[in-house]
Amino acid sequence: MTSVAVPTPVGAPFFAYRDGVLHVEDVALPELAARHGSPLYVYSRAALRAAWQRYAEAIEGRDLLVCYGMKANSNLAILREFARLGAGFDIVSGGELARVIAAGGESGKVVFSGVGKQAWEMRAALAAGVLCFNVESQAELRRLSDVATAEGRVAPVSLRVNPDVDPKTHPYISTGLKENKFGIAIADAPEAYRLARDLPGLRIVGVDCHIGSQITEMSPYLDALDKLIGLLDTLRADGIRIHHLDIGGGLGIRYQDETPLAPKALVDAVAARLQARGYADIGLVMEPGRSLVGNAGLLLTQVEYLKPSDAKHFAIVDAAMNDLLRPTLYDAYHGVLPVVPRAGQTHLYDVVGPVCESGDWLAKDRELTLAQGDLLAIESAGAYGMVMASQYNTRARAAEVLVDGHHVHVVRERETVAALFAGEAMLPD
Repeated sequence: MTSVAVPTPVGAPFFAYRDGVLHVEDVALPELAARHGSPLYVYSRAALRAAWQRYAEAIEGRDLLVCYGMKANSNLAILREFARLGAGFDIVSGGELARVIAAGGESGKVVFSGVGKQAWEMRAALAAGVLCFNVESQAELRRLSDVATAEGRVAPVSLRVNPDVDPKTHPYISTGLKENKFGIAIADAPEAYRLARDLPGLRIVGVDCHIGSQITEMSPYLDALDKLIGLLDTLRADGIRIHHLDIGGGLGIRYQDETPLAPKALVDAVAARLQARGYADIGLVMEPGRSLVGNAGLLLTQVEYLKPSDAKHFAIVDAAMNDLLRPTLYDAYHGVLPVVPRAGQTHLYDVVGPVCESGDWLAKDRELTLAQGDLLAIESAGAYGMVMASQYNTRARAAEVLVDGHHVHVVRERETVAALFAGEAMLPD
């Protein structure tokens, strides 16, 4: 019998081949496809906990709050899991705040980021008692002051500072350069802090900085930190006390051959530099998202057709850009694994979906041995997968399941076609 080579999943050991079949923890993926259909998002609870443990090691013995950047994956079951483990939450909308509350998260461990906060969102966050607002402009400071004063409350604020540091990542997920829309230019930050000090209804609590996502090197963080320490010196001279420094998130994961940065290594380096500059007593906040969930999930999809041509071999699958947008949006790489590897001739395939767009692809030029009906696992889909899914082409969104050992929990039911237009209305005849 010809032996079939099996690859090592990036999510190992929580995603692994057993007897030639890809499993998530103790559950075989073909069983999930048979019971729940495809496309299907599949998460590992053990992988989520292991990712959190890497941050728990950084927290130990320090005044450090880890706020999960929930825009990466906002499923209530995942939020609840991180809340149980002690996480705070980094939110960017009133809707995300509602999700945190619904999942049982602590509002007092929430930081509210985002460049375009509306008045109703500010009121909701004030009523909930969030830890702080990460304010991104002087105009936002004035609006927040007005809202807080009208509500008879005091809003804790941390100004998001843009240090003009290159995070060495994809330009769409770079947020710390001066041409990005995020934050207040570091040269303008002292003036903004003085405004915050003088406006009614505001209380300064921190400094915030988030330079980007999928960062795999230490140097961008430390370059930004040096600039932030200079700002802390200026604020101290102005008599403005800062209780915490939020160094953001953005730690990368392995999609292909990256070497991710360990949270503890980063925090150790940051703490050492702060101590050397006289800020040993300042609290730290982090906002990781992708690094907590990215490699804890995959997208399961079935090959509908194989379409060879002179120019390309296409594997047309039932998942599409509306299910996983990252390849189309960022030209992002996701590993593709055969759920049951087979022997035979390999071809270079583009794995594409049925959406009516040339940009509808999940992977390009992958060496695979395939037959119609095969199942494929799109790796590293736990972050920015389901949260970015749409209903384009009137396609119902996928279900989500969370595997815990040999138990399978449906944490989002598959959307029905009828639900897609249930809220619409036709004009009268």
